[in-house]
Amino acid sequence: MEDSYRHKGMRRQLVKVLQKKGITDQRILEIIGKIPRHFFFENALVEHAYEDKAFPIGAGQTISQPYTVAFQTELLQIKPGEKVLEIGTGSGYQAMVLVDMGADLYTIEYQKVLYERTKSFLPKLGYQPNFFFGDGSKGLSRFAPFDKIIVTAGAPTVPDALIDQLNIGGCLVIPVGNQKTQQMLRVTKTDKDKIRNEVFHDFKFVPLLGSDGWK
Repeated sequence: MEDSYRHKGMRRQLVKVLQKKGITDQRILEIIGKIPRHFFFENALVEHAYEDKAFPIGAGQTISQPYTVAFQTELLQIKPGEKVLEIGTGSGYQAMVLVDMGADLYTIEYQKVLYERTKSFLPKLGYQPNFFFGDGSKGLSRFAPFDKIIVTAGAPTVPDALIDQLNIGGCLVIPVGNQKTQQMLRVTKTDKDKIRNEVFHDFKFVPLLGSDGWK
C-alpha cells in the first residue's frame, strides 16, 4: 500500500472541495487530508478515491461520501476521550476519522463480511477501535452510556434504544427518512426524559438494517 505525493495532492484538492461546501472544523479537514482513502479502493479505481462521492464496497454497502463523513463528524463535536458509538462500521473510513478525533470508539456492523474485513484491515493501518458484529439499531447496551452516537445508515425512525444509551448532554447524529432520502438529525439528550431535535439538510444513505431499522 503506497501513499504517494500524488495521492497526498489529491487529498489536498478534496479538502478544498469540503471547505467550499461549508466544512469549517480544521481538525476534521486535517484528518481527511491525512487518511489514505485510496487504501479502501482497488488499484484500478484509485482515481475515484478522492472524488467527493460514495462508492460501493460490497454487501450492498458503500464507503460514505467524504462530505457526509465530514458533516456528520462536525455535528458530533467530539472532544478527545469521549466514548462514541458508531452504528455501521462499513469500510472503516468513518471509524478512522472518529479515532483520529480522539474518540474512544465502539463500532458495530450488521454485515458479517464487512465486519470481518474491517476488523482485520484497520489494525494494519494502526487503528484499534472496539469492533462488534450485530444489530446496531439496538445500540450496544452493555457498554452504554455513550457521550456521542453516530448512525451511518438511513433509519425509518430514531430508535429509542439509542436515546436510552446516551449520557445526559450527549447527542445522536442520525439520518432519518425513507429508503430514498433522509434528513440529518442531531438529537441531544438534555435530561433523563428530555431531548432536543435539530434538523439539517437531506442526504442519501444505504438503509439501516436490524430490528429497529429496515428489516
